[in-house]
Amino acid sequence: MAVRMLMACVLGTLLCQVWGSAETQDKEDKLRPQALYPWRNQGKGMVRVKRDWIIPPIRVLENSKQVPEDLVQIKSDKIFTGEVIYKLEGPGVDQEPKNLFEIDDKSGVIRSKRPLDREKDRSFTLKAFALSPSGERLENPTTIEIVVLDQNDNRPAFTQKQFNGAVSEFSVPGTSVMSVSATDADDPMTENAHLSYSIISQESIPANTVTKTMFGINNETGAIYTRDVGLDREVVKSFRLKLQVGDMGGMGLTRDGVAIIDVSDINNNAPQFSPASYSMTAVENLKEYEVGRVNVTDKDDRGTGNWEAKYFISNDPHGNFAITTDPDTNQGVLMVVKPLDYETQKECTLILKVENINRLDKAPNLPASTATVVVSVVNENEAPHFREDPIKIVVPESVVPGTILKRDIAYDPDNSELRYEISRDPERWLDINRNTGDIIAKRTFNMRSPHVKNNIYNAVVKVTDADGLSTTATVVITLKETNDFPPQLFPLSGSVCRNAGRASSGLVLTAVDEDLPPHAAPFIFEMTDDASNNWTFIHVNDTHSLLQPLLELETGEYAVTVLVSDSGSPVLSAYAQVNVTVCLCDSFGDCKSEAGAIFGSSVGISFFALIIIMVCFALLLLLLLLAVAVTTCGRRHQIKKGSGLLVGDSEDDIRDNVLNYDEQGGGEEDENAFNIDLLWNPLDAPSTPGSYCPMPGVPRGKQPLRRDAPHNLPSPTYPRRPPADPTDIEDYINDGLEAADNDPNVPPYDTALIYDYEGEGSLAGSLSSIASSSSDGDQDYDYLNDWGPRFQKLANMYDPR
Repeated sequence: MAVRMLMACVLGTLLCQVWGSAETQDKEDKLRPQALYPWRNQGKGMVRVKRDWIIPPIRVLENSKQVPEDLVQIKSDKIFTGEVIYKLEGPGVDQEPKNLFEIDDKSGVIRSKRPLDREKDRSFTLKAFALSPSGERLENPTTIEIVVLDQNDNRPAFTQKQFNGAVSEFSVPGTSVMSVSATDADDPMTENAHLSYSIISQESIPANTVTKTMFGINNETGAIYTRDVGLDREVVKSFRLKLQVGDMGGMGLTRDGVAIIDVSDINNNAPQFSPASYSMTAVENLKEYEVGRVNVTDKDDRGTGNWEAKYFISNDPHGNFAITTDPDTNQGVLMVVKPLDYETQKECTLILKVENINRLDKAPNLPASTATVVVSVVNENEAPHFREDPIKIVVPESVVPGTILKRDIAYDPDNSELRYEISRDPERWLDINRNTGDIIAKRTFNMRSPHVKNNIYNAVVKVTDADGLSTTATVVITLKETNDFPPQLFPLSGSVCRNAGRASSGLVLTAVDEDLPPHAAPFIFEMTDDASNNWTFIHVNDTHSLLQPLLELETGEYAVTVLVSDSGSPVLSAYAQVNVTVCLCDSFGDCKSEAGAIFGSSVGISFFALIIIMVCFALLLLLLLLAVAVTTCGRRHQIKKGSGLLVGDSEDDIRDNVLNYDEQGGGEEDENAFNIDLLWNPLDAPSTPGSYCPMPGVPRGKQPLRRDAPHNLPSPTYPRRPPADPTDIEDYINDGLEAADNDPNVPPYDTALIYDYEGEGSLAGSLSSIASSSSDGDQDYDYLNDWGPRFQKLANMYDPR
């Protein structure tokens, strides 16, 4: 019956819409131009085209148990002579989901084949066709919309399996804690999806610690809030709430849920020492080690800043201790950061304070907890200590040996007996008293030592106690320059032009001082009383002065005694004799000979002087050739073939044939060779014949004198006999060299050395033994005759005839 009524309503609605649409169409057709619709003029009996039917949506309840169920019947209003067949297409018929709807092809009744589900398909849009038996479409398809009506067939569901939140302890009522949410698959526009939240039960953790209702929930939004006071984290850690959500305003389907609310900690408990007094021990002279630990208790949440402790030491004047926090146990770790001294303080009493890292809430003015720690210092044998390291000493370099440079340099904390020693002293300048430790100057210092850098000399001293413990320290000696050496005049000889009127005429003198500033330059040059009448000094600079004659002197040599002084404190001076040669000078200021002075001019060498020089050169060459010829003839006359090498009429004649060497000596027995005086001054020559070597062609007593040194000063003593011990040869050579350097009577180093006697009885064998391994007959030495007179001796020795 309900189906028939529904169909009648549907058909009535369709008829009204059809008639209304037909009248409206007629009115519109009368107003439109006929040219727009040409088919209307095709024939007199053409049937007017009607508008399609508009069928309202068909509403079908989901989950219906009456299936199959007739939904609607369609029927064409055209009159056909033949049979009409109805067809249905669209989702639910021949499209997914298939087989939900069907149509009776004869009657046009559309029916549902299976129950519908609104959560899967909310509506269907189908098309119905009226066809002839041959399949010809009789009219336009009709659109049919089927809407599925919702039923409350889905329970609401919470969006999380468990909700977690937190609230601070001692929160006031009304404090928001968290929010929960749920969903419902039913139509949200109906009461089927209208949700309502509630708290079914409350459970505290630990159990039964809180019995009153502490939380409430907004049934519309699901917001959870506090309802009462008394949340204390030290009493209850968290709460477990059982929640419920229901649709249809809570009157429909329901679902349960869980919410866990943790009570978060605030710093409302100050740390407390437990116990409040401690006794500990510490070893002296050690640092950076743990002495002991102190304990505290705190009811706040472990591992947070409300629980973590921070320690302070209120009475540690010397800063020997420090305290830190162990992050795992929250204990205070007491450490020694500066060595303790048993002899100074045997016991230390410390007052400790503790507080949290975070500021204390609820009781900010509560006093901090304190504890007393008594630290006993344990005595141990200590090594000696220097009073300063490095040990600094400032001393003049010319300190008197035996002077005490430093006293009381070390001490022993245990009052043990000490022993001192020098462990490093490269120059051996220092000594130390083994019992008192006084550092003593052993000898005078030398600023020019290679171990002195920037006037500083370093040494190392060592001190040892009775138990064998030792300590070393560096001795830094700063040397102060003293005036130890007098200046030495230089040069000791030179020439001065005779014409004293020349402004530049004079001898430039300077001095050399081995001292360092300020004990060296500027130098002061002074003249002695006997020479001040003829000579004077003109200042050039701090190191040089010009020696100049006061009047025109005769040419010749003059000995001028000069006193040179340094600027040290005290001032040191030295006398020196300067040999000055007064000569005539050319235009360049250079000395020239007497002939050049007489015949020369200021422009250059005259023609007459050039003739004299050429004649002298020719005579000298003639004399040289004559001497060579005479010498060659004399030697050939004295040598006899087959009688050996250099055999003369007598042993005295052999002196003329000896070649000149560089003082090689004649063997170990040739001691006379060391007694030959070179270029002997006739004033110093002894009367013993053969003890000096005269120059050839110069009579005795007419030997040349040194022009650059005074001849009235005594010569130093030369070593006369070499030492028998070979290890002292170096000292012997150095002594001879020093004597030769200081001898004012020896000729200049570039003077030719002349010898006449080479000694006798040498232990060396004959040179002929060099060729003893070969036969003389195999060699031809005739080519030696072509090498000159000197090689003819060798040719005669090896003459096979």
